[in-house]
Formats: sequence, structure tokens, C-alpha cells
Amino acid sequence: MDAWTEVLQDTGMDPRLDRDTSNCSIARTLEIVGEKWTILILREVWYGSSRFSDFERVLGCPRNLLATRLRMLVREGILATETYKEPGSRSRPKYVITSKGMDLVPAVMGLLQWGDRYRADPEGPAVLARHRECGAQVDVRIRCERGHPVEAKDIESVPGPAFRMRSPE
Repeated sequence: MDAWTEVLQDTGMDPRLDRDTSNCSIARTLEIVGEKWTILILREVWYGSSRFSDFERVLGCPRNLLATRLRMLVREGILATETYKEPGSRSRPKYVITSKGMDLVPAVMGLLQWGDRYRADPEGPAVLARHRECGAQVDVRIRCERGHPVEAKDIESVPGPAFRMRSPE
């Protein structure tokens, strides 16, 4: 008997349809990075941008929205600020990626890989992600914690420690 069937037998409710989704990690993550400009800011950080003016120039994002997104990324610990000063100018912040931000690389690379496959220009991708050491193209793959390659069809979702059923109405 699988874990979902056990929940169904214990509660009489279908755990796939009647579960409490208010504690979903995907939903919580999207509250932070689920907006276009936020992902594009992260893309530009990985491409080497670090200053507000860099982001504004390359993204064309409205200043107020860009400032809001950068503040949120700093508040969430995905980016940090460091001060820099160009000769003859005042000190300004530059944005640097944190280890928490680096943990988002597979997610953003997954979006890039999907986009390159299904949404690229007819001539091909605009930017290629290559391994700096050997020059091979980088791709995102799913592996279990023991290192086995895993296909999407082989992923099993089971109730985790924070699984809850919705309250009956």
C-alpha cells in the first residue's frame, strides 16, 4: 500500500485533492522569485552585472520596480550589497550573489535549458552556458541523493513531515 492510500484510509479524504497547500515550498518560493523581473535580475547577476545602473540599462525595467526587486532579493538573503566608489563619485551599493542565491542556479538554468529547447530564436539560443574548465555545455539534470539519474516519470511524490490535510468544511 502506498503512502497516499494510507492517508486516504486514515482520513477518508483524497490526499492529492484535499491536502492543505498553504505550506507548499513551491508556492513560498514563487512569492520571492516568481516574478519575471526578479528572475531576470538573477540572470544578469550571473552574467556579471552588479550595479543598479547595469540592471536598469540591460533590463529596461522601471526604476521603482527594479529598486523594489533588488531590496527584496537583499532582504531575502539572495543578494547582498557591498559598497563601491568610482573616482569623483559618491559611494554606491553593488549587488553580489550569496550562497543562498547560488542555490537558485539550477532552477534558473532549468528555465534557460527549457527556453533554449522550446522558445529560442530560430537561429538558436542567445547565450550558451559552458563549463569554464572544459568548455562543454552545461545542462540541468535530476539525480537522487545517491547520485542516480532520475527521469520525471520515475519521481514519486509522498507525504512529507509537514504534510497536512485541509480541514473539513
